[in-house]
Amino acid sequence: MGKSPKATRKIAVVTTSRADYSHLYWPLRELAARPDVELGVIALGPHLSPEFGNTIAEIEREGFPIKARIECLLSSDTDTGMAKTIGVAILSLADTLSSWRPDLMLLIADRYEMMAPASVALALRIPIAHIEGGEVSQGAIDDQVRNALTKLAHIHFTSTDTARRRVIAMGEEPWRVHHAGAPSLDHLRRSKLLDRAALESRLGLKLQSPAILAAWHPVTILRDTNAEADAFFAALAEVPGQLIFVYPNADAGSHQLINRTRALAVSRPRTHIHINLDAVTYWSLLGQVDVVIGNSSSGIMEAASFALPTVNVGMRQQGRERARNILDVPADTAAITIALKRALSPAFRKKLRGIANPYGNGNAAKAIAHVLATVSLENLLIKQPSPLPSRKPR
Repeated sequence: MGKSPKATRKIAVVTTSRADYSHLYWPLRELAARPDVELGVIALGPHLSPEFGNTIAEIEREGFPIKARIECLLSSDTDTGMAKTIGVAILSLADTLSSWRPDLMLLIADRYEMMAPASVALALRIPIAHIEGGEVSQGAIDDQVRNALTKLAHIHFTSTDTARRRVIAMGEEPWRVHHAGAPSLDHLRRSKLLDRAALESRLGLKLQSPAILAAWHPVTILRDTNAEADAFFAALAEVPGQLIFVYPNADAGSHQLINRTRALAVSRPRTHIHINLDAVTYWSLLGQVDVVIGNSSSGIMEAASFALPTVNVGMRQQGRERARNILDVPADTAAITIALKRALSPAFRKKLRGIANPYGNGNAAKAIAHVLATVSLENLLIKQPSPLPSRKPR
């Protein structure tokens, strides 16, 4: 008798917004190409919001199989709205995951919405794989979310070796923790980026030097999530050059930031706002602008691959590993202005030639997909406790 056909492994991949979809794109491509995997994308939150660009359309254009569209994002600008979004998502995800019952569920990073699928998977005994654990961003609740997801997960893909060691130090068994690199960097090696003319056509603007890419998000660890925004916007109102803004994440305070950005664009010449930029457009823009400014992880994780100066403002990314393209400054108008001037100087840009990105070299997706498709599921849910240190004699 011939061998029975190998069963396909059902893998759910959860994505909530542009923030994680651009990182998940190449792992999704790799999983979709495997005959031994039945891929199902679960899209929720900002992906389904016209206010934040209705980015579900990007997933549909790529043809990835969408198992569920979870409407859960409250049109709110408060931390209460964030908390309720988690609750609404849990109710719908419970039905989706109970019906399909994937063998594994893949989550990424640190968005608060990811607490919902992780909680449901825990109750339904669905093993969780997590990307980008072990990193640090002390100025956002993302830090606590990331650590919670790490402890709920059963397979880990870290972006750096330091992050891998941190995950193991949290009590995770070493065989479960894979140093894969950041999958967002696969775009640099595998996606066809736009040249300057094509990029300008897509953006509908002519890039002019100095071109400044700005990304500012609420600092969610603070009671007033926009406490640091005054200094940032005051600095941008003063600096010369072309300013290209992208929308903030859907966090408490994001509506206020959007309104402030629009007001700045009215009063400041050569200021452009984009609700959403797809991964290829965004990566292409990183290759053409002169500097990144704000408090986004992108300025730390991705900009180094272009040896692109980044002015990182305030506390949101405090604790992240970084290359020498980063100029860290407090949320102070004068300090921001001085740092931006330094970042735009030819001398500083010259010093960045040949820098290495600590988050990898663009080979993460294949490694992630291979592990997900082949890791033994037997007893995957059962973690072994870390040995305790010897008790010192009293």
